[in-house]
Amino acid sequence: MTAFLKRHISELVDLSEAEYQIVSGFFKSINIRKRQFLIQENQTVDTMYLVTQGLLKSSLIDEIGKEHILQFACEDWWVSDFAAFFKKEKSIVAVEAIEDTEMLSLTWENMEMLCRELPKMEHFFRVKSNLGYVALQKRILSMLTNSAKVRYENFCNFYPNIVQRVPKQMIANYLGVSRETISRLQQ
Repeated sequence: MTAFLKRHISELVDLSEAEYQIVSGFFKSINIRKRQFLIQENQTVDTMYLVTQGLLKSSLIDEIGKEHILQFACEDWWVSDFAAFFKKEKSIVAVEAIEDTEMLSLTWENMEMLCRELPKMEHFFRVKSNLGYVALQKRILSMLTNSAKVRYENFCNFYPNIVQRVPKQMIANYLGVSRETISRLQQ
């Protein structure tokens, strides 16, 4: 756990060995099995998760039963219902394991204490949040302006590791197209 977390954090901030020891004390290792829910709709969410191994999806089911996937989260990615986490609201999305998954969990309270104790970590979380916001904006703009073919090609180029690990239907649900469209685009 410590080596993974140390490498992950060092991509954005430099911490001493003593500081890494402090940081690691705020995280807890957890494992979930394939098809197990980490977060369900209408749940209180006080934790976010850093994936160390495995793959999850964040999604919601609309009123007609169609699944919409907001995010895939594989190694080195953070996942939660971030609106529920930061605003202290009930979750509107579910987070489910696509594979057996190992994660590091961090509660909101521990994140706040960690940021007070080590201001460098507040910088880390701010940069991570900003990068997440940029990625979300790019995704929304792609959904609004690009054809299904371009969205699929971009997904394959940006996330080749995920394409090999998820069924076509999940890719379709992420891209907002039918499974048949994905099959046609793969030809």
